[in-house]
Amino acid sequence: MNSPSLDFQAMTPVYPAPSVVFSHGQGTYLFDGEGRRYLDFSAGIAVNALGHADPGWVEVVRSQAGRLTHVSNLFGTEAQVRLAQDLTAHSFADRVFFSNSGSEANEAALKFARRWAGAQSREGKTKLVAFEGGFHGRTLGALSLTAKSNYRKPFEPLVPGVVFAPFNDPDAAEGIIDDGTCAVFVEPVQGEGGVNTATPEFLRSLRQLCDRHQALLVFDEVQCGLGRTGELWAHLASGVRPDIMTLAKPLAGGLPIGATLTTDEVAAALHIGDHGSTFGGGPLVSEAARYVFGRLSQPELLESVRQQGGRLYARLRELKSQHIVEVRGRGLMLGVEFDHPVADLIRRALQSGLIVINAGEHVLRICPPLIVRDDEIDEGMAILADALSSWEAAGG
Repeated sequence: MNSPSLDFQAMTPVYPAPSVVFSHGQGTYLFDGEGRRYLDFSAGIAVNALGHADPGWVEVVRSQAGRLTHVSNLFGTEAQVRLAQDLTAHSFADRVFFSNSGSEANEAALKFARRWAGAQSREGKTKLVAFEGGFHGRTLGALSLTAKSNYRKPFEPLVPGVVFAPFNDPDAAEGIIDDGTCAVFVEPVQGEGGVNTATPEFLRSLRQLCDRHQALLVFDEVQCGLGRTGELWAHLASGVRPDIMTLAKPLAGGLPIGATLTTDEVAAALHIGDHGSTFGGGPLVSEAARYVFGRLSQPELLESVRQQGGRLYARLRELKSQHIVEVRGRGLMLGVEFDHPVADLIRRALQSGLIVINAGEHVLRICPPLIVRDDEIDEGMAILADALSSWEAAGG
């Protein structure tokens, strides 16, 4: 639990003081300063896809740190170029811009879309369409695309020209996306908004609307991409090709990185000096990301995610509770919706040695490392079942 020597008053009060302070991790487990073990079914909010202290990742980072860590984007490094080649070779994209987070990746996508629209000499083509339940980040531009009012309101006025449409409603989207639309931002699987999966029909309708109105389709795969759903990219199940895709969370195995992938058509609108990042795609993080991407793009790992996701989904469906509304999601990105707030259930699970998180007030979000084993799934579900019984007995 918390170390008495740590004074969290030295930090800005934007997070609650943590109830547990972790000292190290190994595989799917974390350990606190007293040596207590916790099964990690949050993976650092879907970041630690390969678990904690993966030996190959550790060796790559150690080796690169001993050679070259940072040069800025005034100069080039082989690691950055090779990572961009890896990403484009395995996706729709032709070009990549590197930054440091998912928010920054979406900021870049927003700027690129506005720049692209301006290059088309279409006056007034500035509208941005996003969706209810969507989450694209906390920086000002990304926040402007995020629907949740309590995130937005303290920082208004935000970037103008953003309109929100209902998620998974093609008819509503058709009434909002028009010739003045510059870009449409959507998560193929919403994370923060409740682990809501976009239907293939919905994503196909957005592609058709964007083509009809000459707008860009932007897929935010910051959380749902890179193998989390059992496919390398979450949008592959729909057969839809975006114009821009944003990545971040698991890409460098816990080191900060964001990536904005684009077609040549979008990249052609950009000019030197239009955007930049001092740290984006530095050699240390790029080399780490190359290792992680190489692992996550292996067909054997993706097949394992599908199998383990099916096992986890089935075990969640077996939970006995009159308060469960729905179990949903894909691969190892699953949500359990309750008719009660889940904060106390999460607390009870943590006390029993299982880390799970929320996705909104009523949804339990479960996203373990992609290397999770059968016995670890069974262990986690046993702990969750006990926490759920305790929660309900207490009136949860």
